[in-house]
Amino acid sequence: MSYQKSQMSFKVFIGVMLAVLGILTFFPFLWMIFSSLKTNAEISQMVPTLLPKNPTLNNFKELFERLNFGIYLKNTLIVTLFSFLGLFLNAMAGYGFSKYDFKGKHGLFLLVLATMMIPGQVTMIPVYLILNSVGLTNTLMGIVLPGLAGAFGIFLFRQFMSTISDELLEAARLDGANEWYIFFRIVLPLTRPILAVQGILTFIGGWNSFLWPLIIANDEKYYTLSVGLQLLQGQHGTDYSLQMAGATFMVVPILIIFMIFQKYILQGFNVSGIK
Repeated sequence: MSYQKSQMSFKVFIGVMLAVLGILTFFPFLWMIFSSLKTNAEISQMVPTLLPKNPTLNNFKELFERLNFGIYLKNTLIVTLFSFLGLFLNAMAGYGFSKYDFKGKHGLFLLVLATMMIPGQVTMIPVYLILNSVGLTNTLMGIVLPGLAGAFGIFLFRQFMSTISDELLEAARLDGANEWYIFFRIVLPLTRPILAVQGILTFIGGWNSFLWPLIIANDEKYYTLSVGLQLLQGQHGTDYSLQMAGATFMVVPILIIFMIFQKYILQGFNVSGIK
């Protein structure tokens, strides 16, 4: 009986500690969100307060009316949308590696995995030179193209699709289904956990894209939100309310997406290791 009480006490202690750490971790985000609704004078006062005295949305209006955040948002949405196209390319590649036999299959898959060991910064200059030679620098296509396929996504899809029964696919072929029908109507619905986790990671990656758009784009009309936020910090370094509004606009959508779909992230990573 005493053992059960000690176990319960330990669980309560761990729960309280996690709750306290969660609050401490989330507090800066609360400060950022509430500060985005304040004026710069209120943020700069000697005794700051968490809640705004007179909440205002003028900071967000200024972002879109004067600082071209509407253009940055459009570019970010385009990059994110094309990233979802890359999600299906990764799924196709994973399906090919898991269910088709061809010469050099295992060697090619190991080569794909080997690319995960190469830091992205190492390949930026060669990729830039290639895109520059075909006239894709300073274009949205140049921003989107290098990120359409990734070894990590191919690996996850290949691992999960390997668990799909070969007999099920053979039965579909015997019934007259072609390969496109099998992939879109049978395989993809079965891979919803991986599609969910990859979709969330793709959204986060596209929404936060910074370094590559900064390198490939010379014109401000091709900047993404992350690059625009960095530009905002450089041009309005003392306007803290405006910076907080820009940061809030960047972070809050990701927080919402993560809170809604976090169970799919955990489920997707759990099932990806099952074979």
